[in-house]
Amino acid sequence: MSTPMNNSLPWPADAEVLPVASVRPVLDRLASLVTTHAQDAAAIPGLAVTEEEVSADPPPALEQIVDELGGITVRGLTMLTLQIEDRTDVGPYTLLGPATTYYPLYETPDSAVVLALDEDGTPGAVYGIGEDLALQLAAPDLGAYLERFAAALEATLAGLAERGPAEEDSEDARTDAAEQLMDQHLFAELLGMREIEEADETAGADKTTGTDGTAGTGISVVPLQAPAASGLPGLPAGALAVADLREAPVGARVDLMDVDVPGDPLELHVAWSERGRVIALLGG
Repeated sequence: MSTPMNNSLPWPADAEVLPVASVRPVLDRLASLVTTHAQDAAAIPGLAVTEEEVSADPPPALEQIVDELGGITVRGLTMLTLQIEDRTDVGPYTLLGPATTYYPLYETPDSAVVLALDEDGTPGAVYGIGEDLALQLAAPDLGAYLERFAAALEATLAGLAERGPAEEDSEDARTDAAEQLMDQHLFAELLGMREIEEADETAGADKTTGTDGTAGTGISVVPLQAPAASGLPGLPAGALAVADLREAPVGARVDLMDVDVPGDPLELHVAWSERGRVIALLGG
């Protein structure tokens, strides 16, 4: 059963606020795209400018950014949100920790893109979570993810423009095309869909992870290892396994279910540190 999350969360208050100036260029790029392609895309107003009541409870570290931008919709579909309202701990969030340790940026019933938050509330890396609950490094930080999102949005809107004016297109077909284009340019890779397809196509190939952490399919896989073997200091008490992604490339993957620890893997949960680049698995 889903556990509802209170909209007034006990956020840590120690993290520095991310200055909106640090993401100003990409916010301007997003604003330009939705203005140019107003038939197909729209910006969700930020908390400081919206005239509607919003029950979202974003992390304090994001307050300057969420005051200005609430998200992006394409053909009415939310492709980026900084104002998630309904929090849950099931589906793609099953192995994540408390709601104050991550913030969803995109979600479906079976997958999500989340911003990792360290114990003090500091925003860190962005990860995609697929149906298999594996984590895939989408970007080293929120600014980099917004840049990646903007590139995918631009390609998607260009693809829709090639179909001709929206008023001359089938509404359902255009919406389906928008979803497919966003998957093609962004989400299929982030959520592991592309890797699954490639793995199926190379079913006879070697898919084991070598000593360099690279699977036979070409996916960079960061293994979970015993905390003592990792040599990492400052791990949380009760850590059963840890993955170090501090030097891992974007696209690196951690298979949270592929871990040899006592008990049910579904009872484990993630704790982040080092700005989301060190992942510890804790017992339930």
